[in-house]
Amino acid sequence: MDHPVLDDLRDESEELDRVVAAAGDGDWGRPTPAAGWTVAHQVAHLAWTDEVALMAVAAPDDFAAHVAQVARGAYDFVDRAAESGAREEPAVLLERWRAGRRRLREALRGLPDGARVPWYGPPMSGASLATARLMETWAHGQDVADALGVVREPTARLRHVARIGWRARDYAYAVRGLTPPDGPFRVVLDAPDGTVWTYGPEAAAQYVTGPALDFCLLVTRRAHRADLALRAHGPDADRWLDIAQAFAGPPGAGRPPREAGA
Repeated sequence: MDHPVLDDLRDESEELDRVVAAAGDGDWGRPTPAAGWTVAHQVAHLAWTDEVALMAVAAPDDFAAHVAQVARGAYDFVDRAAESGAREEPAVLLERWRAGRRRLREALRGLPDGARVPWYGPPMSGASLATARLMETWAHGQDVADALGVVREPTARLRHVARIGWRARDYAYAVRGLTPPDGPFRVVLDAPDGTVWTYGPEAAAQYVTGPALDFCLLVTRRAHRADLALRAHGPDADRWLDIAQAFAGPPGAGRPPREAGA
């Protein structure tokens, strides 16, 4: 598989790599906005998920056994994996993440066009799996940046995150036991380079407008809607902005709004 998202995934990972590599060992223990997770937990989660994704690509039978084991237990397997990895020395954990993401990228490049990869939900294409890994890398990277006081410049790679957020509209309803609206939505976003990204039919009655960065922060639940410059046009779009999420699994508590003047 030869797809531009693989290069974007590499670049997104390398940007976060530079941030954590420049941090002192003591900084890896800093708490992030995700309750109970330090910088080390965030990197450990990315390393573990890359390893599981590699298993899905290269050893689908092993991955199926892993999913069956998960189905018999609680969803806290994600937290347990992060907790275990966070106990590693920072240099060891960083090298583990580097090696794992490199192997995953090589495995994805080796996939035949049209191949489907098993995952926790429906199977997906290699490009979709790479896009999901980029979305997670960016989102957890935001937690790390917030913990370390680093301001990241938004890039064109956000288009992958925004597209997942738009495509996952119905999932956001389903994971909460709600029925999605019948009609399509449109999303119109101001991109970092001054252009406009659009998703959905132009004639959609329900639509959302605003900065691409804000939409990505919303759908990854890294910021509260009240702190973002997004506008909903139509009651269904307005409801969606309260529950939108781009990632699989429980929505979690989300982030509280910033205090006035903070």
